[in-house]
Amino acid sequence: MVNGENMITELLKNAKVEWKTLGEVIKLNRGKRLVRKQLEETGEFAVYQNSMTPLGFYHEHNVKANTTFVICAGAAGEIGYSSFDFWAADDVYFLETPDYIYNKFAYYYLLTQQFKIKGQVRRASIPRLSKSAIERLKIPIPPLSVQEKIVEVLDKFTELTAELTAELTARQKQYEYYREQLLMVNDKGLMSNGCKAEWKTLGEVAFFQRGYDLPKTKMIEGGYPVTGSNGIIGYHNQYTTECPVITVGRSGSVGKISMYNQKCWIHNTALFVKEFNSVIPRYIYYLLQTLNLPSYGTGAGVPTLNRNNIHPIKIPIPPLAEQERIVAILDKFDTLVNDISAGLPAEIDMRTKQYEYYRDKLLSFPQE
Repeated sequence: MVNGENMITELLKNAKVEWKTLGEVIKLNRGKRLVRKQLEETGEFAVYQNSMTPLGFYHEHNVKANTTFVICAGAAGEIGYSSFDFWAADDVYFLETPDYIYNKFAYYYLLTQQFKIKGQVRRASIPRLSKSAIERLKIPIPPLSVQEKIVEVLDKFTELTAELTAELTARQKQYEYYREQLLMVNDKGLMSNGCKAEWKTLGEVAFFQRGYDLPKTKMIEGGYPVTGSNGIIGYHNQYTTECPVITVGRSGSVGKISMYNQKCWIHNTALFVKEFNSVIPRYIYYLLQTLNLPSYGTGAGVPTLNRNNIHPIKIPIPPLAEQERIVAILDKFDTLVNDISAGLPAEIDMRTKQYEYYRDKLLSFPQE
């Protein structure tokens, strides 16, 4: 990839780069509205309306493949590119480029300007981005040969990231499958390797307690994470729990399971295991993931999870040696699919940053 950057630099030495406002050289076309009853759950052509997630599908398309588009309401300022024909609804503008501008070159350049574009969004009940705000943007126009090389280099980065993401998805499914198999007990009380499991209630082996209130105004900066229902929400100079710590979302992200290998202050939006009995904490961590804990939440307005609702759940407890074997296997999968400092998530993060670095560098043309 560095060779690609050097090649672009070499090409630019004698290349003339013009700067124009986007509206001078590119036509912005507004999509056409579809009502919800016209949409299908599955179909040939995706319908983009107010986000990068298709609103549904339609039996026709109004935009050809290999076209850049901009969301102008809702997730206003998001920039997309489709390699397939699609339907653009009325909150989408799609780019019609002349022969001397590659459409995908315009897409990559607009990504470098996304912060500026989102700064033009009018914040109201529904955020909106005007057509004129996009048309006023200045865009560089190097020779087509240079545009082609830039697109080629950046495509390689995005393809690699897409491959890694697909592999991560496959590994996550594999992880979930093995987790279910390893923790499954048949009608004779035997686990997958023939080991006998004893049925106990969750409360017998992992006694949960509600966390402690700590307003942000009372937090004193320190080295102990303050963990809520959705993860770490701050740091404090005191802790409430020794490690290892297992938490379950009590309100907010009800049923979300987290584990920390350090002392923490547990916020009152979470439950935590106060006491483990004859069980390896990490075995409980993996077992909790199979219990569909959000379904135990109660309350119509803001659901909450009461420890008294989950303590009676019957769970299989094999001998400690078998727990250790199961944990050792699942730890390898967990590192591969979830660890942001190792495994696939770390590699995807590294490749994404690498792509953004080269994208910004390759598309930073001097202005006269």
